[in-house]
This record gives sequence, structure tokens and C-alpha cells, in this order.
Amino acid sequence: ATSWDEGGVYYTNQELNGGGDDDGNGSNPIITKNRFREFIRNYRDTGSQIFPYREQLLERFRRSQYKLVVQLEHVNNYDERLLELLLKRPVEHIRLFETAAKEALTLTIPHQIQEDQQMVSIPNIQVLLSSEQSPTPMRQMSAHDVNRLVMVPGIITAATRTQANATMVVVMCPSCKHRIKLPTPDLYTAPNVPARCTNESCEGTGGTELVPLPDENTYIDTQRLKMQESPEAVPTGEMPRSMFLQVTGHLVDQVSPGTRVKVIGISSVFKSKAKGKDKKNPINTGVRESYLYVVGLEIMDAEKGRASTIFTPEEEQKFQELARMPDIYQRISESVSPAISGDYTHDIKKAIACLLFSGTRRILPDGMKLRGDINVLLLGDPSTAKSQFLKFVEKVAPIGVYTSGKGSSAAGLTANVIKDARGEFFLEGGAMVLADGGVVCIDEFDKMREEDRVAIHEAMEQQTISIAKAGITTVLNSRSSVLAAANPINGTFDELKSMNDNLTMPTTILSRFDLIFIVLDVKDRNKDLSIARHVIGVHIDASTSCGDDSISRSNEDSADIDLLTMKKYIQYCRHKCAPVLSANAAEMLRNHYVGIREDHRKRAKESQSASIPITVRQLQAVVRIAEALAKMELSFEATAKHVAEAIRLFKVSTLRAANTGALPTTMYNLSNEDIKDLNTIESQIRAALPIGGTISKSKLVDDLVNLKRFRHTMVDRTIKCMMEKGDVEHISQQKLIYRAK
Repeated sequence: ATSWDEGGVYYTNQELNGGGDDDGNGSNPIITKNRFREFIRNYRDTGSQIFPYREQLLERFRRSQYKLVVQLEHVNNYDERLLELLLKRPVEHIRLFETAAKEALTLTIPHQIQEDQQMVSIPNIQVLLSSEQSPTPMRQMSAHDVNRLVMVPGIITAATRTQANATMVVVMCPSCKHRIKLPTPDLYTAPNVPARCTNESCEGTGGTELVPLPDENTYIDTQRLKMQESPEAVPTGEMPRSMFLQVTGHLVDQVSPGTRVKVIGISSVFKSKAKGKDKKNPINTGVRESYLYVVGLEIMDAEKGRASTIFTPEEEQKFQELARMPDIYQRISESVSPAISGDYTHDIKKAIACLLFSGTRRILPDGMKLRGDINVLLLGDPSTAKSQFLKFVEKVAPIGVYTSGKGSSAAGLTANVIKDARGEFFLEGGAMVLADGGVVCIDEFDKMREEDRVAIHEAMEQQTISIAKAGITTVLNSRSSVLAAANPINGTFDELKSMNDNLTMPTTILSRFDLIFIVLDVKDRNKDLSIARHVIGVHIDASTSCGDDSISRSNEDSADIDLLTMKKYIQYCRHKCAPVLSANAAEMLRNHYVGIREDHRKRAKESQSASIPITVRQLQAVVRIAEALAKMELSFEATAKHVAEAIRLFKVSTLRAANTGALPTTMYNLSNEDIKDLNTIESQIRAALPIGGTISKSKLVDDLVNLKRFRHTMVDRTIKCMMEKGDVEHISQQKLIYRAK
């Protein structure tokens, strides 16, 4: 289990000395507090007559929200020295800021409130900071940042339960009943309790211990979080870095695992108590981990794929021009993995383009949510660039997480409840939680254990992950698309077998994929020459442009969109556009669905096999694809043109896969040479075996392979094809072949 902290944890506190700062300014805490108070009361924007912080303080007090959100840029505009004090010595000055906020509230409360209530109780005010500055990446933090105010982005991966920590401890003398209030230095350090009563008139003995009064203590809500680097920010081959966060008061229970945040906090360190016999040896006490005491928290919108990204007017104009291009759909699909070539890749690239843009997520009046994300499965032979597609999507998606099925567990993909070193349970999110608002790429999908694959059923359709373990019951968001790659049972796909015979995955998981592509390595001389020419050209271009900023010739020929522009365009379209179906498109889609269901029902009845079901999910899949096509053009309406292309993609992918093995596949995805051999072998079998006759299967195969020099695999395929058509049958435990017609 992950250990959050071992032994005692101490907060590196800062105290103001009388000497104060380097330049002598602000050394007096009272003067600094008064300057903070005047900022709250008197700050206003240039040309405005509104005092924002005075109004905010009063409004939140009326709603019993005892906090004040302050923007650091406003502090800088009012008094640069105050900002400098906050940045360099934040611990003491945030306390002064909160005291100043309480005093400002006392002065701001209208007189009539004080007249109505003789004693107005002014609560403590929590000051929260915000900023529009660019955050510091976690990897760039150093020892120089310790005890300073920093802003760091990341993604929350774990969270503990909320706890109550004492900020003021009350103890009582058992002799004279005198109470002593002892403030705690910080959340992790116990107060210094005096050895005896401090009351001078107390007659108790010096050995009498003071009695704590837990009911009279002052408490504050606290929570510990674990924040990790965003997956797309981690360099290839390196482990993602993480740090621990401590949140208090109004920041508690604001985020859950999978939430992308930008935090402002005070950088500090864990210190561990020495273990064993040398507890008093200071050498054994060292710095363990850095962490942030959070004083500001901004949640980034992940549902729209980094929608918080700010686009410049020049970028928006460029994106509008891109959307107006008549061939934008073709240009985007050609920009998907331009280094991969082949006739079979064209529709796959178009499907991946739809996956990246996604459909429209909807919330029905009854609260039910319909997913807009598109799931795609690539199933087929090795060496058909399936993994390359996954790697490309990981790079170009606004949020991308890549994982392998063999090395992924149910907890690693969804979420888990883990016990830390102190015996406390906390919730830790997995890959699908971290990819909230993006794409999860799962390679070797067929290698996953069945119990692990079942865990993502809910995440793929409902886009939530429900957890009920160790007393923690919660629901996490996993609003992400899934792009998976899998191999058939025997490594290569057999077109003469049904999908049930080629796959180990149940229909429950297959129905959750909107598009399923069967990717075959077809042996054809012309296609092989074309692919070889393209692959060699990619290598030549890569070698000639090594160390140069030039673009490879293959990319110039395809006139594709560069990676960065495409990534930003995807973000822009997902943020700005939410298409809906037009009336004509809806009518076309309705007729198409009824026809496909009827045709699939007949095929399933004839073949007694329905490996990939055609259900309402597939109807919704076509809707999502049509919306994604409209989103590429920044169109707010999915027209009949978009639906027609969505239906075509559905037919060449999922529908073709569903019909695999349901009809004779003599001519299905075979090269001209294979078809010629297939017909020749069938003629040889018919000549050797008259109608109503039987022959030993092993003798027939040996004669065709050894004497006629046919390939063993082609002989087996021909026999299977003839059996499928009802021409021949197996008898005597498949040792003999009987010709029926």
C-alpha cells in the first residue's frame, strides 16, 4: 500500500522576528495587518466605483460562507510590497490577512445589524488566493521554493476522508478549574502544554497534570490529497511525479480523484521521526517528501477537454477558416497518423478523427446522462499499425492516457480503496479516472483478464465508476473515450470463422464499442508494393530531415494539419460546438436503424450466430458519429450529409464485423491469388469426391498439399468454406468428409 506519511509529520513554520525583512519594511506585524485590512476595504478596479472585496465579504457573511477569495494581481496593483510579503513569507502573512479580513468584516457590517443584535459574533474568515499567472510545472519545483507561495497544476489521484483537527486546545487545572487556551502551531504539531497551572492563585501541587477538554477545543476540517502530473506532461520513459496536498476549511471535499486542478499553496516538507533506538539522534531525521499547504484551488473544466485553454483572436480566426474549408473532414482524417499508409487505414483514420472530436453529451430532463464520447475497437492481425494509431491518439488528444491490457488491473483502470501506513483508507483513481475528458488507449485489449475487463463496463457506457469499499461509497467521473486494440484468438483473423470463434470477448463489452474495425493483413502484390514504398519513403524523409526543421516529404504531399494545430483545433471545437440532429437527418437515421435490425435478425437466424449485437447502442453510436462530423465543421446542426457518412462508417466497421462468418466468405478480403487457389482447390475436391461419397480427411489434405502443392491453410479454408455452404459435412468424429451436394 502507498504510504502517505510514516511517523510524525511536522510543518516547517516561519515566525516573524523583530528584525523583520531584508529592507526593513513590513517588519511590524500590526502595520502589515492594517495594510491588508485597508486593501480589503478600499481596493477597487480602475474607473470603477465598486469595492469588490468589501462587497464579497459582506455577501458571503450573509450566506454564512466565511471565506474571502483574493486575486493576487489585485494585491499587486494595490501594494507591491504586500504581494512580496505574501510570496516570500506566506505562513505568517496569510494569518495576518485572515485577521485583517475579520476586522474588515467588523467594520463593514451595517449598523442596523449591530443594533438588532446586541452581540454580533464575527467568525474567523478563511482567505483563499487565486491568480491568472502561468503555473509552475511540478518538475520545475526545487528547494528554492520551500516556504514560499507557489502555483502548481496537476490531477488529483487520491483523497482521504475529511477529518477534524484542533486549532485551539483547551486544558483545565483539576485543582482550581482554571482553563488555559493553547493554540496549535500547525495542523501536525501538538501545542506545548505547561507542566503546571499558570494561575498564580492556584494552590495545587506542582505534580498535578492539566486535564484536556476536547469538547471545548476549536476544530477545523482537514483533508489530505495526492496530486500527480498530468499524463500528457510526463516525458516519455519517466515516472509521473506526485506531491501531497493539505486542504482545510472551505477547500475540503471540493475535488475527487480524476479532477484537474491548479493549486496555490505554501511549499513545505515532511519530516519523519527517527525509528528504533536512536530517536534522539538528529542525523536520523531527514526530509522525506515535499507537500503543499493549499491556500487556493481552481478546478479546471475537464469535461470539454481542457476548455479552460485561452485562444487568441488569431487562433480563433484560423480555426474558423479551417472549419469553412469544404474538405476539412478529409484533411483532418489524413492528418491522423500520416506515417501510416494502406487502403484499409482510410476509414480507420476517419473513425479516429470522429473519436477525437466526440459527439454531444446530453442530460435528459429526468437527470439521465447520455454519453457523447465515441469508443472504437481495432481488431485484427499483427503488424497492421494498431498500436501506432493508439500512440498517435495519446499525443493529439487533449487528455490522453495509454495503457496495455496485460499490465492493467481492474483497480488500475478504474479506482481502488487503499490503506495507508496509519491505517487510514483513501480513494485512488485509475487510468479511466485520470483521463476524464479525454481518451483512454488500451493496447492488447484481448490479453486482459475477464474480471479486469468487466470492471470497465460501467465506465464505457454510464461514464462513471462506482466504489463501495471499506466504508467509502462514492461515484467518480470517467467521461472519456476508449480506443482499444486487440488480436484474435490465434493471433491472426480467420475470415471463414465467425466473430465468436475469432474472439474471446463477450458481446456485453463489444456492444459498448461504437465502431469495430477488422484489420486484416491482406497479401496482395500491388498493395504490398504501395505500403513498402510509403514505409521506405518515411524512413528516407526522417533521415534527411534529422537535425533540420524541415517537414518530411510525405507530410507535404498529404497537405495535412500539423500536430499542435490539430490538438488546439480539437480543443476549440469541443469547447465551442454542440451539434444536434436535424429533422431530415433524424428521419434518415430512423429508417436506417429499422432496416439494419431486420437484416441482422435474418442473418443471425440463418447462421444461428450473433457475435456482435445490433442494439439501440448502435443507433446512438451513429448519432454520435454524425455529431462529431458536424463538430469538425463547427456546425451546430448534424445534417443528412453527416448522417450518411456516419452510416457508411458504421457499415464498413461494426456491421461488416457483425456479418463476418454469417455468409459464405469465399470472396471476402482475399487477394486475387488466394481466390484463384480457393476455386482451384474446390474443383479438385469435387473431382475427387462425388456426391454422396466419403473420403478420409487426412488423405484428402495430404494429397492436395503434397501432390498438388497447395498451401495447407488454403486447403483448410476451402474445406471450411464448402462446409459453410453445405456442400460437404464431417462424419465419424471429423475423420471422414461426406459430400452432400
